[in-house]
Amino acid sequence: MNSNVENLPPHVLRLVYKEVSALAADPPEGIKIYPSEEDITELHTAIEGPEGTPFAGGIFRMRLVLGKDFPAVPPKGYFLTKIFHPNVGHKGEICVNVLKRDWKAELGLRHVLLTIKCLLIHPNPESALNEEAGRLLLEDYAEYESRARLLTEIHAMGGPGGTSGAPQDPNDGPQPKKHAGDPTKRAGPSAAAVPAALGNGANGASTTTSNSISSSSTNVAGKKKADKKRALRRL
Repeated sequence: MNSNVENLPPHVLRLVYKEVSALAADPPEGIKIYPSEEDITELHTAIEGPEGTPFAGGIFRMRLVLGKDFPAVPPKGYFLTKIFHPNVGHKGEICVNVLKRDWKAELGLRHVLLTIKCLLIHPNPESALNEEAGRLLLEDYAEYESRARLLTEIHAMGGPGGTSGAPQDPNDGPQPKKHAGDPTKRAGPSAAAVPAALGNGANGASTTTSNSISSSSTNVAGKKKADKKRALRRL
């Protein structure tokens, strides 16, 4: 989604920057703020799942996007962490009245964040984006709670089959080289291993050298004997 920084009037940008700075310095309970210096019109947050709900123990990442007509038009909210909730669509879009017909420019971003957190405590099945979650909430709360808890464990806190927050296996990732820095155990062929690694080539070279020396000695001795016989004939 494109930034709306250049589309907002300077006085609105100043107000947004002031409010975001105040939120970062003193965030609502259970909510963390991650402002972006590059794009003040997109606010990333993390909401702790409220106790007593299927979302307890989870950390749900979310973002608010301020459009070019903010604050006359409410921001849009999206959950980045997968969640099973009647008022959260499959793409993370959030349906809550404060972001629609109940919006007022003077409400501010703090009010929006607190309302979304309250939505985790009190879902509204009448304006459901996730129809299955809304139906289960009304007809079979135990099943709704089970489904919501399962997705919380998998996506928001780690757990059975999940990876978020799970400790990393010490065998994962690149491993240090064994015996690195130990001159007696460095990688590479040892002196004893060299002949074996070279195989017949090394032995063959040694044998060839010995045969050459032996052959040369035999030839010299034979030549001396022949020369001696010729000298005797002359006598």
